[in-house]
Amino acid sequence: MKRQAVVVIDFGGQYNQLIVRRIRNLNVYGVLLPSNSDIEKIKSFDPIGIVFTGGPSSVFAENAPCVAKEVYSLGVPVLGICYGMQLIAKDFGGNVEHAEIREYGNTTVNLLKSPIFKGVEGESVCWMSHTDRVCTLPDGFEVTASTKTCPIAAFSDEKRKIYGVQFHPEVVHTQKGNEVLKNFLYEVCHAAGDWKMNDFADEKIAEIRKKVGDKKVLCAMSGGVDSAVAATLVHKAIGDNLTCIFVDHGLLRKDEAKQVMRVFKDEMGMNLTKIDASEKFLKDLRGVKEPEKKRKIIGRDFIEVFADAAKEIGKVDYLVQGTIYPDVIESGLGNSAVIKSHHNVGGLPSVVDFEELIEPLRELFKDEVRAVGLEIGLPKDIVMRQPFPGPGLAVRIIGNITRKKIKINQEADAIFREEIALAGLDKVIWQYFAVLTGMRSVGVMGDERTYDYTIALRAVTSVDGMTADWADIPHDVLAKISNRIVNEVKHVNRVVYDVTGKPPATIEWE
Repeated sequence: MKRQAVVVIDFGGQYNQLIVRRIRNLNVYGVLLPSNSDIEKIKSFDPIGIVFTGGPSSVFAENAPCVAKEVYSLGVPVLGICYGMQLIAKDFGGNVEHAEIREYGNTTVNLLKSPIFKGVEGESVCWMSHTDRVCTLPDGFEVTASTKTCPIAAFSDEKRKIYGVQFHPEVVHTQKGNEVLKNFLYEVCHAAGDWKMNDFADEKIAEIRKKVGDKKVLCAMSGGVDSAVAATLVHKAIGDNLTCIFVDHGLLRKDEAKQVMRVFKDEMGMNLTKIDASEKFLKDLRGVKEPEKKRKIIGRDFIEVFADAAKEIGKVDYLVQGTIYPDVIESGLGNSAVIKSHHNVGGLPSVVDFEELIEPLRELFKDEVRAVGLEIGLPKDIVMRQPFPGPGLAVRIIGNITRKKIKINQEADAIFREEIALAGLDKVIWQYFAVLTGMRSVGVMGDERTYDYTIALRAVTSVDGMTADWADIPHDVLAKISNRIVNEVKHVNRVVYDVTGKPPATIEWE
């Protein structure tokens, strides 16, 4: 089934993926395209609406990003946000200038009558983040919002269905932002609201079944959410024609390997093979302290182990990967800048003899992947599993890696996660885990001197991991966790709590 789509044109702003997510949360399929996309690419989605994002540039600067002018002739509504609004003004002959007073943060905006402000007219708190502003309206446009320092905080051309807002409706700080986006989608674009996860799952399974038929499919099962949901969709489509390989590098959380085998092999009946390669990984990591070197060794070893296992299976027709939409965007979407390379986009294919990739989650964000996982019957503890780095505990153990240190980290981390869940905080804390620091210190246990390790607890609140605040865990919960760790985990005599946000820190310690 072809769904309605809204194309979001990316001008490099920090909230651009968030705009797409907000649109999808309103049951409309949103897709992000770079600003230099040609008009045929944009038209290929047959969009019912187009959104221009914000961005760090000035529209009158040399080499400022722009959009194919034919966009305005497609006959579909356009909404410009921040830089996007300024670009519309420039393209239609209005003027943009540096504002005398820069607006940043929560700002009171007076919203006037407009289809996109239906039901939210009047004063409202919105999130501003701009240095430039529209100072002269283009012909045919009228002002639809203002602030004390920005007389043209929104405008519209009702005849051509072109709208602009200087504030950011996509961020939670804008009180009525969701209503503004909803009005644009449903009042202006007349969306049908046909982007729903239950429909997606059924259609994707049918699509895979038709595509694959009785051919062979191979999947690298990590046990993480993305690979788990991708593998389950394919398994529901083709059954035992799917072979999954689970490489246990010995750096997983406590009992994680057992859980993966129990859920996917025993309960779901997948054709799943576990390879215990912990000896190889630990041997190659022996004495290695530098985190980037650890990552490279683990990545190399994983590919080698998987390739050897794949050779025993022989040629396969398809390789399944749990690539999700942020992976695609960050690895370079179209002509957009590469933020970082993701193994899902380029890693394993070079070592496996196959004809084509199957990436059933390529269109989805992480929250949508979780929704699909629940829809297709995966256990909640698998679907809502914490983000976990590919190198596993190797980057949560500072310094060299040994089996003893892995055991210490696993036990401390298990206690931390158990107590957070018992306190009901697992639903509000985005990520939490234990770090075995490289520090040892003097302690007293049973009237005897000890010289043992320090465990650092890390817990953060976040939306997408791009920024994060340390979680304010109640002191009595922290006290209980600390008490259990020092009493139940051998070789630990001190527990500390990390109260650093991101930035300046990262979420992981290494």
